[in-house]
Formats: sequence, C-alpha cells, structure tokens
Amino acid sequence: MSYWISMHDRVEAYLDTRRSFGYALRVEGEQLKNFARFAERHGHRSALTVELALAWANASRRCSAFSRARRLEIVRSLARYCILFEPETEIPATGLLGPAHRRVTPHIYSDQEVTDLLAEAGQLAPKDGLRPLTMRCFLGLLASTGLRVCEALRLARNHIDFTNDVLTVRETKFRKSRHVPLHHTTVKALKEYAYLRDCRVPYPQVLNFFLMDDGQPFRYWQARYAFDQLRQQLGWESQNGRKPRMYDLRHTFACRRLQRWYEEGVDVNWAMPFLSTYLGHGKVTDTYWYLTATPSLMAIISTRFERLAFAS
Repeated sequence: MSYWISMHDRVEAYLDTRRSFGYALRVEGEQLKNFARFAERHGHRSALTVELALAWANASRRCSAFSRARRLEIVRSLARYCILFEPETEIPATGLLGPAHRRVTPHIYSDQEVTDLLAEAGQLAPKDGLRPLTMRCFLGLLASTGLRVCEALRLARNHIDFTNDVLTVRETKFRKSRHVPLHHTTVKALKEYAYLRDCRVPYPQVLNFFLMDDGQPFRYWQARYAFDQLRQQLGWESQNGRKPRMYDLRHTFACRRLQRWYEEGVDVNWAMPFLSTYLGHGKVTDTYWYLTATPSLMAIISTRFERLAFAS
C-alpha cells in the first residue's frame, strides 16, 4: 500500500533512497522534480503511467530525439522504484523513444599532443598573470593522474600531501574519497605552481589550489573557455569529425596505463581493479568504458593473440 499523495512524494522518496546509497543525482534529481511539477499541472496524482511519462518526455519542443529518450529513461528509473510499493505503476519499455545512451568516441592524445597542449597553455594571456600558469598546471594534472575535471577544479591546498606525494580527492562521485599517489614529476610541477601562485596572490580569498589573479577559484567555464582557445590555436578544431576535449585526457590516461601493462606482460584482468580504484570508479565495468582501441594497443593485443595461436 502506498502513502504517496503526489508525484512530488514519489520523487522525493526515490531520490532520498538513491542518495542514501551515495548517488548525488544532481541533474537527474532536477529533471524528476520537473516531471513532478508537470504531473501536478496536469492533475495527475495517481500511480505513474507510461502515458504521463511519454507526455513529459515529449513536452519540450527544443529537445533532440536523444534528449527525449534520456528524459524517458530518467522517469523509467523512478517507475522501477515506485512499482515496489505501487504494483499498478507502469514502467516504460526500454528504448521506447530510441537509444538513451551514447558513447562519444574519445580522442586519445599522443605524447607530442600533450606536450604541445601544455606549452601552448603557458602562452595564454595575460602572459604576466596567473591564468597561463594555472591552465598549464591544471591540464598537466589531468594528463598525469586521470582526474575528473571537476575533481581537479575542487582541489584545496590541504588536499595535496607534498611530503608523501599523495593527493586526496574528497567527496567526489558517489560521495567517496580516495588517495591518488603522484609521480615525482607531477609533485614537482605542483610545487612550482603553488610557489608562483602564492607570489602572485599572497592573500587569496579561498582555499582552492587553482586560482585566478583576483584570488578567486579557477572555475569550469574559465577552464573550458581557455581550452577552446588552445584547441583553436593548435588547429584541433576538427579531427575525424570530432573535437578533442579536456575529459579525453582521462581516457588517454586509462588507455596509456593499459598499454604499458600489456607491454610489461602484466595480467590486465588482475590489474584492472587497481586502475578502477585509482580513477575513482564504483565498479570495474565503468573503467572498461574508458578504454579505446588505439593502434599501438591493438598491435600489442594482436601480437599476443598470434603467440597464443601458434602455441596452441
């Protein structure tokens, strides 16, 4: 028996349950609240129906077909929860409005591309300001650790232990914290940036590690704008129909690590959980999502396959 009176009650119960397991659900939560308001406007106070879900998914004329499918998928998750308490709940069929998930093919940076990217970042304007130093160190950290963009932006000064060469990522995805060991070259670069940052901004207004000249945090829109500039200056605006992204540095880190393990003869299936933990994934299958077949990686795998084939 359900004690829910409105769709808002159902949404809040669902979000409270999911969030108790560590899921943030920021975007999904806002979408479901919009769905609840939609249901209220249409006077729907009974159990969730496919008709209501489809009506909301198709309500926005500005949405693409993919966005409509994503909206329906979000309501489908709510319906799967509600049916546990309201058997009359209707669950929309999977793919009713087409695919709700797509994988953007990542750009795997070459070593030279990373070198060029960091060099160009150091030439950003104003050359005597903190912006080029911040962007160069920020991108270098992404490339050398595979951190999520948001994780690097949220770093505080006390999150980096320069004595033990360890970085702590606090309360990130799934509300988990983790320790990230750093290479000595990464530690050196972070120390140099911290010194120059403190020289330029001796009295910052916040505790963030990455700052701008006004002492305020280096924010995502600033990083995104600077990266777009760098991409244009380097002539990377279109490579095989797609543009390299900051997030692709995380993909690159995972692929390079896998490639090195293959080259060293490491049992990749055994080692994968370590990479998954390092990247902060909830399960190993999430890590496989990051791995893209690069030519060098496929060459190693092909050689291994040939050896096994001849051995048998």
